[in-house]
Amino acid sequence: MSTLPADLKYVKSHEWLKMAADGTALVGISDYAQNSLGDITFVQLPKIGTVLRAGETFGVVESVKAASDVYAPVAGIVLEVNKALDANPEKVNQSPYADGWMLKLKLTNPSDAFALLSPEDYGKLTA
Repeated sequence: MSTLPADLKYVKSHEWLKMAADGTALVGISDYAQNSLGDITFVQLPKIGTVLRAGETFGVVESVKAASDVYAPVAGIVLEVNKALDANPEKVNQSPYADGWMLKLKLTNPSDAFALLSPEDYGKLTA
């Protein structure tokens, strides 16, 4: 079983959200998701300024096994994307919760994060 950082929230589609005190959050895919996909070869992310609704597709992750859509865990505006993934998409495999983050969002409603899955609940979902 993969390690689930306690400071993250999760969604059933296997994305994680790490809140910051300023109402922004980092978003990426879980260790479970990257492991299921296999070796990631390409990551497509949205443009800065894109407005996302919760559950909306924001990108694509391609691996040797498949291509998979990636979904916004909450509504917000894309402030930043992880440009390092353009040249090194394998960072998602190597470090899904740190170097492999995908987006930085300004949340439309920061309290939406409270409705996401806890690490314990997400762990039960993926067990």
